[in-house]
Amino acid sequence: MTTRQKLEIIQKMLGLTQTKLAERFGVSFAAFNSWWTGKSEPRAKALVAIDELFLEVTGQKVIPDDQLTAKKKAIEQKSAGHKNVAQEILSNPDIRDQFILKLTYHSNSIEGSTLTEPDTAAILFDNAALPDKSLTEQLEAKNHQTALNYLFDHILKNEKIDENLILKLHSILMNGIRPDAGAYRNHGVRITGVNLPTANHMSVRKLIGEVLARVAEKTKDIIGLSASVHARFEQVHPFSDGNGRIGRLLMNAMLLKENIAPAIIRQEQKQLYYAYLYKAQTKDDLSQLEDFLCEAVMDGFTILERKDKR
Repeated sequence: MTTRQKLEIIQKMLGLTQTKLAERFGVSFAAFNSWWTGKSEPRAKALVAIDELFLEVTGQKVIPDDQLTAKKKAIEQKSAGHKNVAQEILSNPDIRDQFILKLTYHSNSIEGSTLTEPDTAAILFDNAALPDKSLTEQLEAKNHQTALNYLFDHILKNEKIDENLILKLHSILMNGIRPDAGAYRNHGVRITGVNLPTANHMSVRKLIGEVLARVAEKTKDIIGLSASVHARFEQVHPFSDGNGRIGRLLMNAMLLKENIAPAIIRQEQKQLYYAYLYKAQTKDDLSQLEDFLCEAVMDGFTILERKDKR
């Protein structure tokens, strides 16, 4: 594979401009463009950096155990500095609104919504109606806001993460959008773009029961458990629509239950997220998904601590 081909894949997976990629590699745009056009070859150090990033974005990189352990330890330390994350979110309207905006915008955008972040904010907080955007997308944003508020309250009350919660969240998310809101699918589905079998619809309830049994497990590694549950939930694909959003809500419920900030999986990271999720589902290797989740959780803590600049 040529350097240009690797750079094209990196650009697609990261969703960055050539200017931003040049910054990522610590070179000028002119130097990067010269690599891109084949007029020059990167030096040895740059070639190593390109190869490492290529392996990372395509899900081939091996994450050292000590690196992952250190990131999980940093999250534990962050958690220890907050008495009750769910309470903190609900007691501070600015923090609550920031989480609702980021989680709603990015989760819906990952699923194809064309709403921008300012569009989403106007719909969520100003009750604006945008004539140039579809009613369904606007309703999806409002429904996701309602689902998040329900979830925050549910965790604050120390309620169980069970089947009733999953079905309730789906009924809220798909209210007014689908007639089967709050019900498992009764037909087969395929996950677009990947060769990954989903569950037979007749087995969905049983398999979700198994997923929830995992949710209830006692563990010191909530990141590992959350990543594992998320990968399995998405493979079961229990609903006709909304599986990604419900899966991320379930994952954040697990994190909040353990006093950890919600994970902010940003839409510009969509291709990486999908690559690591697929690797976890097909290779039984959760390391990159866990590493990715650690970064997303630390992103959540920046919102909780009012340090978010994005």
